[in-house]
Amino acid sequence: MGLELYLDLHSQPCRAVYIFAKKNNIAFEFKLVSLRTGQQFSEEFGKINALRLVPAMKDGDFTLGESVAILKYLAGKYQTPDHWYPADLQKRARVDEYLSWQHTNIRYQGSRIFMFRSLLPALTGQPIPKDRMDEALADLQKSIQTFEDKFLQDKPYIVGQEVSLADLVALVELMQPLGTGIDPLEGRPKLIAWRERVKGDVGKELFDEAHEKMMKTKDSINALDPNAPSMQQLAKALQKRYK
Repeated sequence: MGLELYLDLHSQPCRAVYIFAKKNNIAFEFKLVSLRTGQQFSEEFGKINALRLVPAMKDGDFTLGESVAILKYLAGKYQTPDHWYPADLQKRARVDEYLSWQHTNIRYQGSRIFMFRSLLPALTGQPIPKDRMDEALADLQKSIQTFEDKFLQDKPYIVGQEVSLADLVALVELMQPLGTGIDPLEGRPKLIAWRERVKGDVGKELFDEAHEKMMKTKDSINALDPNAPSMQQLAKALQKRYK
C-alpha cells in the first residue's frame, strides 16, 4: 500500500504538504477530505485522524496528522534535498524555530482574517463587527513585521541562501488572506520579493495549481448550505476557535 495524503487545498497546511510532495516527486494518492461539506467529521476519516483535521497521512499502517510533522516525515523518508530541512544542526534549528512560532502568529491570524471575511459570515448570516476585523488585521500586520525583522531580516530566505520548509509554510499561510481580496504584503517590497523567490523555487505552475481553489473561495462559499448538520458543526467549531 502506497503513501496516501488526505487533503483539501482550500487549507493552507494541506497546500504546503501537497506542494512539497509534488516538488520532490514523491508519489502519493490524493484523498480529498472536503472541508466545505464537512467530510472531516465522517466516521471514515476519524479512523485516519481522530483529531478531525487535515492534512493527514497514511503510509502503510502508519498514520500521521499535523502538517509540520508530515513535512518532516516526508523529508526524512524520501531524503529530499538538504536545503528543505537541513542536516546542519543550527540551520535545522532555524527552520524549527520558525515552524514553532508561526502556529500562534501568522497561521492563526491569517486564518482568522480568512474566516472573518468569508466563511463565518456565510455560515452564520452575520457580518463580523468592524472593530474585530480591524483588530485581526492589525494583529496580522504585527506578526508580519516580526517575520520581516526577526526571521527574514536581509536574507533571501529564512535560513539564508536557500529555500526551506520554513519559507514554504510561511508563504502558503500568507496567501490565505488573498482568497478574500486582501494582500497582507502590500507595501512591503522586501517581502514581495521574497514571495516571488519562493514561488520561483517551487515552480510557479505548481504553486498556482495548488492555490487555484483557494483563490476562488467566494464561489465555493456561495455553494455552502449553512443548514446542513456538518456545516452547523463547522460554524460552531470556527466560532469557538476564532472568537
